[in-house]
Amino acid sequence: MRRARWQSMHPLAEPVAVRAQGFSLIEMLVALAVFGLAVLGLLNLAGEGTRTAALVEARSLANVVADNRAVEAMVATPAELAAMGASPRGIEQAGGIAWHWRRTLTPGEDPGIVRIDITVSPEGSDRTAAELSLFRTAP
Repeated sequence: MRRARWQSMHPLAEPVAVRAQGFSLIEMLVALAVFGLAVLGLLNLAGEGTRTAALVEARSLANVVADNRAVEAMVATPAELAAMGASPRGIEQAGGIAWHWRRTLTPGEDPGIVRIDITVSPEGSDRTAAELSLFRTAP
């Protein structure tokens, strides 16, 4: 003879309802909400990583352009350095991007030293992506 689910095995015990196995609907909804929030957080983190990688790449390319202009100024003869002061702007391609650079020559406090400031920005933007300052002997 099969007993009802809520009935105890002891014949004199009060009838007790037996809870069904598994999760209730509310428990499942709460678990899905928590899981959904965790997934949204991870997706946001991945997006931030991608944006940061693009920014780091752009800054690295801008630094390459600034370094190229700095090397050019350091190895220039006095006549070439004087000509650089006459044309302080230019465009250079790096990584498939056109970069605008500006080089400023300023006499130092010591008459034998000149300060060279270089700023680089992406084409169509006033935002400075890289800047560099160096000193060398005056022409």
